[in-house]
Amino acid sequence: MDTRVLHTSSRAQRRLIAVASGKGGVGKSTVSANLAVALARGGRKVGLVDADISGPSQPRLFGVEDRKPGARDNKMIPVETPAGVPIASVGVLVPAGQAIAWRGPMLANALNQLIDAHWGNADPLILDLPPGTGDVQLTMVQKHRPSGAVIVSTPQDLALIDARRAIDLFAKAGVPIIGLIENMAGYACPHCGETSDPFGSGGAEADAARLGIPFLGRIPLSRELRAASDAGTPPAAGNGPDAAAFEEIAGRVDVWLTANGG
Repeated sequence: MDTRVLHTSSRAQRRLIAVASGKGGVGKSTVSANLAVALARGGRKVGLVDADISGPSQPRLFGVEDRKPGARDNKMIPVETPAGVPIASVGVLVPAGQAIAWRGPMLANALNQLIDAHWGNADPLILDLPPGTGDVQLTMVQKHRPSGAVIVSTPQDLALIDARRAIDLFAKAGVPIIGLIENMAGYACPHCGETSDPFGSGGAEADAARLGIPFLGRIPLSRELRAASDAGTPPAAGNGPDAAAFEEIAGRVDVWLTANGG
């Protein structure tokens, strides 16, 4: 399908911010969760759509795997979380660990239902997309064209190659790129304090400059971030270096939102 001819057939009134990557395993879901939390702490009324239908992570990241969403008028009522960000996810509808092996039309229908849930006055909605440029992404840009996209990559060349594919998809669909985030950038040894760069350093920032898109910031490879995410307590809801990194990135996204609709 030629993505240059993609257009919006319907569009929600509220703004949608897609968080995307061309490659799996770069921490996109963790970034989505903590970006939403940091924006909420900054005063935004934010909702989060877990659009990674086949691999939903948000219920675990927010510690709400056992909560079930309500429904009204045949629409889902998003699950409230302790961090103050409501989420809509297939992950709270199916047993943990159960395979979600759905074909394209079912994925598209699930995405539509999550976006069309009862969000109240939430604006924007953060969309945690699956990796790649497949059915979910195409449905999103055709039916629910985002106001902007945030791209997540690790510093190494292999991840950046796929990040460029995601950027290209949004560019051809006419979706503005809010900026690029470099995740897993540097690791501080908890014993000696020395910082190393297992995935390289600065690759995403250099790529952003070359492509002429904003660089939103970098997030370190952190044992504390991993532990907090596994425990269902987004680090952005607390204090410390990890929270500060997300706060800085959210501040730049907030500036973009203010300049593009308030």
